[in-house]
Amino acid sequence: MKIVWTAAAEQDRTEILDYIAADNRSAAARMNRLFHEAAAMLLEHPKMGKKGVLPGTRELLAHKSYRLVYEIDEKTVRVLMLIHTARQWPPTADAAP
Repeated sequence: MKIVWTAAAEQDRTEILDYIAADNRSAAARMNRLFHEAAAMLLEHPKMGKKGVLPGTRELLAHKSYRLVYEIDEKTVRVLMLIHTARQWPPTADAAP
């Protein structure tokens, strides 16, 4: 098994960490470790997250405020996005971009 972060998930991660780092760089580093550790756990236990809202996905709380949305196949765990738990998920069709 391997972990692949999609470009969208990497962008989510970067934006989250930049936002946190603006106030507290060490907190951002800790959060980055949490995200990394949560994804790494999926290597051994890819189905540990709950069934996702979107078909074919699973969701894992990496932190009480952030969830990893991912999909799995025979050899890969693909992290699709990293989203704050307070955000509407999945986004509604009429939500503003």
